[in-house]
Amino acid sequence: MDFDYSDDQKFLKDEARKFLAAHCDVAVVRGVLDNADRSFDEKLWKGVAEQGWLGASIPEEHGGLGLGRIELCAIAEELGRAVAPIPFASTVYILAEGIMAHGTNGQKAAILPRIAAGEVIGCLATSEGPGVVGPNTLQCRVEGGKLSGAKIPVTDGDVAHSALVLASEGGRPGLFLVDLTGAGVTRETLKSLDPTRGVAKIVFDGAIAERVGEAGAGFDIVQAILDRAAVLLAFEQLGGADRCLEMAKEYALGRYAFGRVIAGYQAIKHKLADMYVKNEVARSNAYYGAWALNDDAPELPIAASAARIAASDAFWFASKENIQVHGGMGFTWDVDCHLYYRRSRQLSLVAGAPKLWKERLVSELEKKNAA
Repeated sequence: MDFDYSDDQKFLKDEARKFLAAHCDVAVVRGVLDNADRSFDEKLWKGVAEQGWLGASIPEEHGGLGLGRIELCAIAEELGRAVAPIPFASTVYILAEGIMAHGTNGQKAAILPRIAAGEVIGCLATSEGPGVVGPNTLQCRVEGGKLSGAKIPVTDGDVAHSALVLASEGGRPGLFLVDLTGAGVTRETLKSLDPTRGVAKIVFDGAIAERVGEAGAGFDIVQAILDRAAVLLAFEQLGGADRCLEMAKEYALGRYAFGRVIAGYQAIKHKLADMYVKNEVARSNAYYGAWALNDDAPELPIAASAARIAASDAFWFASKENIQVHGGMGFTWDVDCHLYYRRSRQLSLVAGAPKLWKERLVSELEKKNAA
């Protein structure tokens, strides 16, 4: 079993890196970070759409490129490396993947071509405040096809056009597709640790809601969507972790203290070595997840959980240690280390905290061993 990219996939990954180097440098990221009225870069979003990345895994009949999920993983890794300030994950990993896996033919025909063209930004609305929402605590309601209630926080909810919303219908949880540009929807932008990814509170008051998947299967569908998204997010996290290691190494090899480069000191060597080891563990788990995702293998829940846990740990550790290697200046606004630290925190929470994924991994392993 070969877990590495093929030559074609490596070419795609190289081209993605070149495009992002030209169109998503630090100035682009800071252009969003420093402007409270912006939560993504519109020009980059348009460019990504023109590259075909938004429809990379969408079938050609719906306006996409019809590529596999491995190709999407390669793109995700480069987006993470560039800390791209666009709602790619919410739109592609969540909305597009969710509709492709659980939507009706009509829903696919209506929304997938618009995603591929860059006309629709998506989001997933499940949370209703602090704590994990469950069957007995779900407050959002759908009655007669109309949705009422509030969701907070919703990543990219401030700019999204369509949302997948978890809500109760007849006392049973369901997942619903909601047009956020229609009547009965109000939004409030919230502050977050990573301002390059918008967060909002969304209040629904009779908004039209269209069920996705079977009635009463909302939690199962959301978990299935998150399993797929977890693998893709792991590649974004891996790309960011790799870039943190590069930044730390470059700085350590160019910074002198007491007449020698700081990379020559054992304390710095240990930090770089520990970052490398965690990144490689994350890479192995991410590749395993990519295989399970691409083949729709029954091992996907286990592989996705492992990828999610390892990648969250690697990115957080690398972003933290990168700041430490840069010394006092690493904590300042002017140095770019904090861009990756902010993104590592954001990505580790956007599809469920690592603690939840650890519990899921144990649960799935217990079920496998009991079978």
